[in-house]
Amino acid sequence: MDLIRILFAILLPPVGVFLQVGIGPQFWVNILLTLFGYIPGIVHAVWIIARR
Repeated sequence: MDLIRILFAILLPPVGVFLQVGIGPQFWVNILLTLFGYIPGIVHAVWIIARR
């Protein structure tokens, strides 16, 4: 399942975070980071998935 989350984190970072933690503060932070820049959103999403 983590492989699928990582793939989603690379393609659509908020979806990867949503699959890991649901709709919460980390999800909204990831959306903001993705809007500011695609790469920060990816890094944050992979970090959230790898941390848990």
